[in-house]
Order: sequence, then C-alpha cells, then structure tokens
Amino acid sequence: MPSFHKEGYRIIVFTFLIVLTGILFSERYIESLWFQKGIQSSLLLFLIIVLQFFRNPKRVTIINDRQIVAPVDGKVVVIEEVEEPEYFKGKRLQVSIFMSPINVHVTRYALNGIVKYSKYHPGKYLVAWHPKASTENERTTIVVENKVFGEVLYRQIAGALAKRIVNYAQEGEHVVQGADAGFIKFGSRVDVFLPLQTELTVKIGDKVKGGVQVIAKK
Repeated sequence: MPSFHKEGYRIIVFTFLIVLTGILFSERYIESLWFQKGIQSSLLLFLIIVLQFFRNPKRVTIINDRQIVAPVDGKVVVIEEVEEPEYFKGKRLQVSIFMSPINVHVTRYALNGIVKYSKYHPGKYLVAWHPKASTENERTTIVVENKVFGEVLYRQIAGALAKRIVNYAQEGEHVVQGADAGFIKFGSRVDVFLPLQTELTVKIGDKVKGGVQVIAKK
C-alpha cells in the first residue's frame, strides 16, 4: 500500500474529485470516442503525477551521531566553502541537494539534536539551482545543535514551481535523525551548512536518498 505525506491529503482528494468529475462528464457529453478516451487518459495521468509527487516512502534510518544523512532525495549540485551570512556569519562547508518534481519531497532531519534556530523568509521563486536562490528565494533556515558536529544549518529553498514550504522544526525541541521535518511543494532544493573540517562522503552529481544515505561523517 503506497504511503502519502499528510501535506498532500487535501490536494490528492481535490485532484481525485476533479479527475472523477472530468471522466464522468466526458462519458456523458463527448461523443467522439478517441477524444473522450484522450481526455480521460490525460486526467488519469495528472492524478498519477500528483500521487507520485506526494508519496512518502518509509525509510529506515540508522541513527548515528557521528554521521549526517541526506535530508532529502535528489542530486548533489553544490559542494563548496562559503560565507553563511544569516546565522553563523562565517565560513561553512555547503552541500546543496536539488529536487526535481519527480523526487520525493519530504524533508527529514539530517542529525539528532536540539533545534536552536528556525525562521521563515518570504522571497522570490528563482529556479532552485540559481546561485542567488539560497538568499533571495522563499526559504526556511533551521539550525540543529548536535553533540558531535556542533551546530549544523539546513535551508529549505523554494524553486520556480514551489509555492509553499512546510517546516515542522520548533526552537528548543529535540529532533531525531531521519524523522519527518517538513515538505516542499513542487521542485526545490535544500542546502546543508557543515563545519569546515567535516569529512564528506558524497561528490557533485551523486544522487542521494533522504534519511538513508550518509553525506558526511566525523
């Protein structure tokens, strides 16, 4: 039985009703068989795409304080030393993971720890791989303090199609590696900012699985 994220329940039900209405309408009012079947096929394809987007596969995370797991599914598109201006105001090692519309869009906690900072920023909707997306797009910034890595920041960034970021992290709460941390709707990216001396286990171009694949260790 496929599992879907709770953030998609309303959209899935609404989409199902639209598709069902469209199929029944075409059966009754469209005489051309090929046109009728074409419309019905298109509606069913649309429903499948929506279901695909909101799927929430069960992942088994091997909890380890000396490892950082990928917070999302996607492709590693950036690995570089950068200046992080919002929270650290200093240099950090940035790892960026881009999610296409066909990736699972659940955000998972990359490590155990205490949420020290959680803030939403309204902004633009530049394509997610744009260099300025990290500082100009709609985004949330979350910092988790871990006993091994210290403070690690991750940033959910909306893309050109993403119109809503969901963030469950609340300042002061204890979070568990691999647990559900939120959702980003329709194409986006997550940046992770690590201490400079962190040993990475991924490279640019790697495809990663959220909550499962280790991206860094100490």
